Amino acid sequence: MELRIYKYGEKVLREKAAPVAVVDDRLRKLASDMIDTMHASKGVGLAAEQVGHTERMCVIDIPEGCDDAEDAAFNAPIAMPLKLFNPEIVAQEGSQRDKEGCLSFPNVGGSLTRAAQVTCQYLDESNQPQMITARGFLARALQHEIDHLNGILYIDHMSAVERLACAAKLKRLAKANGGVR
Repeated sequence: MELRIYKYGEKVLREKAAPVAVVDDRLRKLASDMIDTMHASKGVGLAAEQVGHTERMCVIDIPEGCDDAEDAAFNAPIAMPLKLFNPEIVAQEGSQRDKEGCLSFPNVGGSLTRAAQVTCQYLDESNQPQMITARGFLARALQHEIDHLNGILYIDHMSAVERLACAAKLKRLAKANGGVR
């Protein structure tokens, strides 16, 4: 089932997610619906806040061809799509700078610097603890979605110059969606 994607200006995007005590059928269904929504919107990641929920969970599905050959080979053992409950980044190294966008910010994008490699721990759908280490685009997506769960939006990482360049679009978007910035 497709869910409504909340846009910049709506209060829920600034809320910090509450940890999941146990992954139950309701949360598994929400994760599946989030994947359907993400795919229908041509996204690669979606956090619970983006669909109006405050559970600490997100989904990611990186299509083939998004990374260079070296990063793609490194990330190959990680099966997509990912359904992550209570994800936390426990280690990061290096840096990468690339363009980034967000389903909650239609027609707004910018370049951000993020860690080149991250290690993330989380619970899977079976309540089993997991740990993955990812590079490149997947590392960027993990950081982006976990930021959402902490009430941090990707525009918060933009340089002052980048943010100024999209200030008018951000102001219109916030105004159209409740005004919370």
